[in-house]
Amino acid sequence: MKAVMGLLALVLLAGCASSKPTDQWTTWTCDSQAKVLWRYAEGNQSAVDVRLGGSDIVYRLKQEPVETGAFYSSDVLAFHIKGQEGLIYWVANNDLIGRGCKAP
Repeated sequence: MKAVMGLLALVLLAGCASSKPTDQWTTWTCDSQAKVLWRYAEGNQSAVDVRLGGSDIVYRLKQEPVETGAFYSSDVLAFHIKGQEGLIYWVANNDLIGRGCKAP
């Protein structure tokens, strides 16, 4: 019984570990020269963490339905990834931060 409980505890811990964000940030530069640092916040890619430029502010964006690519948003920021590039903008005023964001 102890062996089963120990195995169950390991499985639960492994599940928790896969939902933690990675420490690796992907850095993209947009056509506006804005720097976007992002990473998947959850193992199933249902959320991303985004930082703009050198800021320490981290925005957690949740995945939303979209026809092509992957779209993540919050009340503040929206990030649309299509293939190897993206588009990012402020939600409140629909102000574009950058398009054509991609790895340098």
